Amino acid sequence: MSAPVFTPPAAAEDAARVRLALRAAARGLQVTPSGPEVWGWRGRTLGRRAGTNWLRVVSVLSEKSGGRLWEGTALADTAIPRTVPRPRLRDVLDWTGGPYAYRAELTELVTTPAVVAGSPMLDRDPSLPDAWWRELRTATRALATVPTCREAVRQAWVDHNLRTFLGIDPMRIEARATGHADLHWANLTAPALAILDWEGWGRMPVGYDPGLLHAYSLPVPAVAARVRREFADVLDTPTGRVGELVALGQLLQACSRGIHPDLAPLLARQAEHLIGAPVPTP
Repeated sequence: MSAPVFTPPAAAEDAARVRLALRAAARGLQVTPSGPEVWGWRGRTLGRRAGTNWLRVVSVLSEKSGGRLWEGTALADTAIPRTVPRPRLRDVLDWTGGPYAYRAELTELVTTPAVVAGSPMLDRDPSLPDAWWRELRTATRALATVPTCREAVRQAWVDHNLRTFLGIDPMRIEARATGHADLHWANLTAPALAILDWEGWGRMPVGYDPGLLHAYSLPVPAVAARVRREFADVLDTPTGRVGELVALGQLLQACSRGIHPDLAPLLARQAEHLIGAPVPTP
């Protein structure tokens, strides 16, 4: 199985800097962190429990602060209905230090564990009950109708990259829905469902979210099959197929950069099944 991607920054000085930022955020928001550290994608974020809250700090170069990923959690808290289970946002704190900008988000603590820790990819059958799957379907359907101008998946990416990673002509995305945009197993909790990490949500091709979840399930065929059954009304349609292909293309791009190398052949096989032809070798 691929190595975890939710790890501290590669440079020790960056890890120390983000730890200091989390302590500064705790002072500013008047909470006390406790428990283990939880790092985000390649050390981009750091979170810890703080009483009945979860404190997370995002760190980027100052010129990259703001924008879609920066404001996503706060916008989701107000725009998305509570029928979509997720932690409530309680406070936000922004500041800069040297060349870096920081955003601290204080959210409601979710005590139910993520289905998988350390990686978005499924590594076992979690034996999720039927009620959990029904709630996930209900949540994604409610989310799909939320009005927003946020673009989570851009036509420009399709135009520039689909031939490189799938070997097919770019298609025009005609059918869009609002989605999470990072629907994987480390962002879903069980046995009680909560959907975590809302920084990237927005409009995307219909089928992208379930296609992404199916792709991350491919190492466990029984669960991948369950995802397809649960979302057959989306994935087994021409518009849903477009969204799934875009999700596969984006993951194959990540694999070309050394991320999830063990997932790459499974992604290629699924893409070839949908396309009916071989995909380019990364």
